[in-house]
Amino acid sequence: MKLRKVLALTLAAAMTFSLAGCGSSDDSAAATDNTATDAAEEEAPAEDAEEAPAEDASEAPAEDAAEATGVPTYSQITLGEDYTDLTASIKWIHHKTDREEDGTIANLVAEFNKVYPGITVETEGVTDYAEDALLRLSTGDWGDIMFIPAVDKAELSTYFQPLDTLDNMKKEINFADAWQFDGTSYGVPYMANAQGVLYNKAVFEAAGITELPKTPTEFLEALQAIKDNTDAIPLYTNYAAGWTMGAWDAYIGVVSNGDDTYMNQKFVHTEDPFADPGDDSGAYNLYRILFDAVANGLIEEDYTTTDWEGCKAMLNNGEIGTMVLGSWAYAQMVEAGEHGEDVGYMPFPITVNGTQYALAGGDYNYAINVNSSDDNKTAAMVFIKWMTEESGWCYNEGGYTVAIDGENPDMYAAFDGCTVLSDQPALAGEETLLNDMNAESELSFNAGGNTKVQRIVEAAATGSETFDDIMADWKQAWNDAQDSCGVEVLY
Repeated sequence: MKLRKVLALTLAAAMTFSLAGCGSSDDSAAATDNTATDAAEEEAPAEDAEEAPAEDASEAPAEDAAEATGVPTYSQITLGEDYTDLTASIKWIHHKTDREEDGTIANLVAEFNKVYPGITVETEGVTDYAEDALLRLSTGDWGDIMFIPAVDKAELSTYFQPLDTLDNMKKEINFADAWQFDGTSYGVPYMANAQGVLYNKAVFEAAGITELPKTPTEFLEALQAIKDNTDAIPLYTNYAAGWTMGAWDAYIGVVSNGDDTYMNQKFVHTEDPFADPGDDSGAYNLYRILFDAVANGLIEEDYTTTDWEGCKAMLNNGEIGTMVLGSWAYAQMVEAGEHGEDVGYMPFPITVNGTQYALAGGDYNYAINVNSSDDNKTAAMVFIKWMTEESGWCYNEGGYTVAIDGENPDMYAAFDGCTVLSDQPALAGEETLLNDMNAESELSFNAGGNTKVQRIVEAAATGSETFDDIMADWKQAWNDAQDSCGVEVLY
């Protein structure tokens, strides 16, 4: 397996993975905007891990594994009734450092302990989660529960306990198939995102924008109106943070073309996914928004000095008009100042044949250490299910519901009239193909491909490249990767 190339330089000494051509994986946490609080929302690495011995219970179907180990599956647990007398101490590492620091997670654990007093939950927020989690995974030093980092799906059973069959999980939660392999589910999203655009309602009103833009052309016109009529920054790029730029990738499939089979099934087989369809849709026009906004001076004065933490209050206070980020960021913007009522979330401005589409999908997924004791695995399973179905955390974070019968926050009101879809999983036998293509092309769509998007900002600001130059370069890299990975071009 080949690690994501951007990680290979820094992690090679620590990782114990083997290397092979066309074997890297870049799975997204989500629908993306891998997927919440900071760099952790957008993800990615690898393939061709050695098969675990056949007798390893983690290789068996989830229900068989449960019978073999005595660990219940997700669907077998009835919250509030089962395992209330279980005694265990478990550890959970996560990327939600903000919620660790403000006491939110401690309060959730305290509520959990009212029902399960014997299960002690130690938590640790990790700042540089995407890379640190991979390091810990390779050494086994991480505890009992983690959010799945960018591992190849073929390796899930090497590291994580099967939670249940995919069929069973689909009856329990939404977005159950993001981290499944061969019909076994290994992850549960801690929340889900809908992909749209953050905006300040007061800024839009001051700019004279009376209707939310529905196309790239209308959106750029709205940005110009903000520049002409207010003191706000029309579009804040968040260039300096790096990881924030990867958010743009989340709109490639459903949002830009209305096809829920595109991202995981057709994209890799498409000869020129970056061609302009001529109707303000498609990936070409998605990224063109960013290029044209920069070229026309509709962003911050100096993109190299953007401030992720500072921008939250700036959007809240009306100093920023729009930001392209997943819905996970909404709650943070609302809480960042005294004008939370001015923070809005709208569908991404692309219309396909008269319809706007919204992509909804899981963010980071809870997973359980396959090497934990049976008691700890059971306690971890109970905790994950409680967090997903009883804690209310997803709702309070502004997340799209993960629980099958859960409620969505009012922030999604602007999505009324949109068709909400989730990306369909890859075809059988092609589960790692997008990962391989991402690594070979070094474009890493929905997998931490921040630098390629930063390149758009740099080119537009300096005039070093035209937008069409960049799209042609991406096409060449994509086609070369198709050749290297033996991908059949079908579209």
